[in-house]
Amino acid sequence: MSVVILGVFVADTAYRAARPPRMGETILGESFALGPGGKGSNQAVAAACAGAETHFVSRLGRDPFGEMALKTWEKAGVRPAISFQEEGYTGAAYIFIEAATGNNAIIVCPGVAGEIGPDDVEAQAALIGGAAVFVTQLEQPIPAALRALEIARAGAALTVLNPAPAAPLPAGMLALCDFVTPNESEAEALTGIAVRSVADAEAAARALRKAGAGAAIVTLGAEGALFHDGARTAHIPAFDAGPVVETTGAGDAFTGAFAARLSEGADPLEAARFGCAAASISVTRAGTAPAMPSRAEIDALVARG
Repeated sequence: MSVVILGVFVADTAYRAARPPRMGETILGESFALGPGGKGSNQAVAAACAGAETHFVSRLGRDPFGEMALKTWEKAGVRPAISFQEEGYTGAAYIFIEAATGNNAIIVCPGVAGEIGPDDVEAQAALIGGAAVFVTQLEQPIPAALRALEIARAGAALTVLNPAPAAPLPAGMLALCDFVTPNESEAEALTGIAVRSVADAEAAARALRKAGAGAAIVTLGAEGALFHDGARTAHIPAFDAGPVVETTGAGDAFTGAFAARLSEGADPLEAARFGCAAASISVTRAGTAPAMPSRAEIDALVARG
């Protein structure tokens, strides 16, 4: 059974320094890296690396960053369902990484993928409607995500919304989501509940369920994740996979691996634990897509506990 993901590819330009510059200031950084990114693309790579047949729906420009995207997907085993734009550019992201902690701040320019609309989704309706699991985020325009969720739901796919970057959602959108996977700040933006603890995360998850989501999984960084589906509430601790190098892409590792395990018919709580293991491995490596772990690595960490 397949995982189909709608989203954005961007080239990540990552700058590591002791602190970000103030307006008008120039500082020296410690390192620079160029690599593949974009939440949807990262999640597709994570799902494919975790063993799922994975298709990615998006737009690319005909430029070097678009070529980078195709090479990234080929290496990971992602099957692209892409339209190419002759005008415009493939997206890019500025990523600041705090050297002491690995924490990050990001600016995303989605390029031609920022123009994805319902027509792009309709062109892939058979693929989306035939998925076992459909995943989307909010880096492409919300009308496209909304229409894709409608098509996926009509086709009986399990639907997953990673509401990132945080944005107001249209009425009824959460009701189309079997699972919603925000981090702390995104959960707060959607519910108004500041998430500073596991108890706060549970309160936010309950609010998301009340707003229509079938289940909510609030990812909590080093604290793991909080799962709530109405019948069950569980705190899933992060796994000890080694020293943290970089947290960029951890939420994407979680969502992609979670979707992959769901597509195999796993219990959602088990799939969430699998996602936490994938995220725990990803933060021990630099980069986003290149940091996504293999199925064997995730299974080994889950077995070790």
